[in-house]
Amino acid sequence: MFVVAEPFEDYITVIVEDRVGGNDVGRVQIPVSAVERRTGDKPVGSRWFTLDNNGNNNSQFGSRIHLRLSLDGGYHVLDEATMYTSDVRPTAKELWKPHVGLLEIGILGATGLMPMKVRDGKGSGTADSYCVAKYGPKWVRTRTVVDSLCPKWNEQYTWEVNDPCTVVTIGVFDNARVDKSNSNPRDARIGKVRIRLSTLETERVYTHSYPLLVFHATGVKKTGELHLAVRLSRGNAVNMFQMYTLPLLPKMHYTQPLGVHLIERLRYQTLNAVAARLSRAEPPLGREVVEYMLDHDFHVWSMRRSKANFFRLVNVVSSLVWVARLVEAMRSWTKPVCSTVFVAVFLFMVLFPELILPSLFLYAAAVGVWRFRKRPRHPPHMDARISHAETVFPDELDEEFDTFPTSRGFEVVRMRYDRVRSIAGRIQTVVGDMASQGERAQALLSWRDPRATFIFLVFYLVSAVGFYVVPVKLTVAVAGLYYLRPPRFRRRLPSRGLSFFRRLPSRADSLL
Repeated sequence: MFVVAEPFEDYITVIVEDRVGGNDVGRVQIPVSAVERRTGDKPVGSRWFTLDNNGNNNSQFGSRIHLRLSLDGGYHVLDEATMYTSDVRPTAKELWKPHVGLLEIGILGATGLMPMKVRDGKGSGTADSYCVAKYGPKWVRTRTVVDSLCPKWNEQYTWEVNDPCTVVTIGVFDNARVDKSNSNPRDARIGKVRIRLSTLETERVYTHSYPLLVFHATGVKKTGELHLAVRLSRGNAVNMFQMYTLPLLPKMHYTQPLGVHLIERLRYQTLNAVAARLSRAEPPLGREVVEYMLDHDFHVWSMRRSKANFFRLVNVVSSLVWVARLVEAMRSWTKPVCSTVFVAVFLFMVLFPELILPSLFLYAAAVGVWRFRKRPRHPPHMDARISHAETVFPDELDEEFDTFPTSRGFEVVRMRYDRVRSIAGRIQTVVGDMASQGERAQALLSWRDPRATFIFLVFYLVSAVGFYVVPVKLTVAVAGLYYLRPPRFRRRLPSRGLSFFRRLPSRADSLL
């Protein structure tokens, strides 16, 4: 698959080669505009094309090739990372749904920008800054304010919103093309801001200053603040609420899904097409601006990002850890009154199990209502603490800004390789332990350990008779009371069931 952009003036070239002789058997050039278009998952018809033998008139026969070509408009071409994409509509415009609102952004100005250059006759630095905003396929650029660290743009732009669960990106750059004598025409990045539209209340104007943070090889730096005025206008409330129940991507991504590697390759092709189109705009946007706005290197290995994602995962499961600690605290009976109330509530839920789900839903609703008054008043912005940008080590910074393939010396690469091996070794051990637990569960009925399987079958037969005779409520109540019994009635050794499970065989002993 390839990415093509309108107008379809290019050609598809198919070459048939002789792998033994190394010569071209023939080729055919097909105009992209002549390819049949489709918007669904129904396959198009195949066609025969005559191969051109490169003007070889000595050939006594002609060859043809059988091809099935189509312009698929049912897919969405991802030019951004999926976690902060700004558009999820299919490529074909006839499949677009009516917009659900309008996004209005006023780019007012910036304060405290970091000096990006030094001009003759001035001791202090200055900047020639401009803003770029991107939402969906629409890119906008403000004028360049020359020689100012507190520029004022006061420009307003409007976008049609087709999905509230999208992100708008605003970046600030230093214009390197103002100075004609500058040998490096690449615009330097000053910072960017992402705003998720679903975090905005409709019909409310957000006037706020967002910090501009840039990650350099020396660490994170605050390069200034960007003052924005943002408003999300609601078109149809029913359509906007309905968008939350629809699939995120178009239908073709689910009926005929694309592989991860293919998506990354198409994304790179899309980035090249967008960069080529914006380079011809007036004023032009450099490729470095497009790459920074689209986060082209978000998938590159980074120790800092790995730590940030790990602690994000820890924060997600912290609620489950809190519940486990609460149950363990009730089991310890350090507060007898609370433990007694907990046991009483447990027995009440066992006697009336039909109240369990309503109670949980009512509790969740009460928590949501209670947190309403503490809801965020401003959209979230780049956070250096969550990104672990303030606690990163110099070597990790150097590794993150290294090229691919690496340009560092042998000793540095070997040290980093050894570090990655140590981390991978820990991950390998954890994955092996998880696999061993699963294999032990499979070994219960596999007769790999005949005695263990026999004991387990006897236990299952006795349990089947017991659960048939004894009511379920009584069984759950007795099991819960046994689990919540005071510590004086428990022993410190593992339970017999856990000891039995740990003795089951796994396939770890079969590994080389």
